[in-house]
Amino acid sequence: MMSLLRSKVFFAIFLVAVVSLYSVGANRDPLPDFGGYSDVKQKKAAFFDYMLPLVSAANQSIMEQRAELEEMATDADQLSFFQQRNLLQLAESYRVDTQTLNNQQVIDQLLLRVAVLPPSLVLAQAAIESAWGTSRFARQGNNLFGQWCYQKGCGLVPLRRSADSRHEVAKFDSVAAAIDAYLHNLNTHRAYKDLRALRAELSTAESSATGHQLAQTLLYYSELRQVYVDEVQAVIRINQLHGYDEL
Repeated sequence: MMSLLRSKVFFAIFLVAVVSLYSVGANRDPLPDFGGYSDVKQKKAAFFDYMLPLVSAANQSIMEQRAELEEMATDADQLSFFQQRNLLQLAESYRVDTQTLNNQQVIDQLLLRVAVLPPSLVLAQAAIESAWGTSRFARQGNNLFGQWCYQKGCGLVPLRRSADSRHEVAKFDSVAAAIDAYLHNLNTHRAYKDLRALRAELSTAESSATGHQLAQTLLYYSELRQVYVDEVQAVIRINQLHGYDEL
């Protein structure tokens, strides 16, 4: 059934993708000059005040997608044309192979991926990866999470890149776009399957996984491995970011 509908919905999916890309490009939110703060506490407060609404908005979009999936799950075998189209679109976006799966199985796989990340984790990683919004990649490319890209001209070339390396640090039209890309990376890349599994295990109707808990699954986010995990957890603890997970 899934394969029969692909040709019918391809054009609709293409149009949605084009509109989404245009929206990302049009949504610019200039990064403040955090380097202008001489007081560390003020700089941190300004950084969190700037980032939190953007993180909340990105998580809200994911929550809306998840709500749609949960509604589909109530009658997975009787989806409307538009629900089927949206299911295929989400599966493609979140890298779920639909070839051998029925609707319910696709939805189950997506629910492991279409889920929010604790603000404390997002804020801590952004602070570390961007030096509190002051790094060259943050200022020139809106990249606060250290994402790489591999096509020439796709980003900024690291000044200390080895001669045999080809990666660049991705550039984004806005900080919001960088946050979306970061969330999508953790929600789809195979390196973070343990994060997704732990998040599902710890999430209940009454509570959700915390940033401190999920940080332990980020061994492959940095070459520093456990040292990086410890740093993320320390930033969460020292700056009391766990409170943002309860908002």
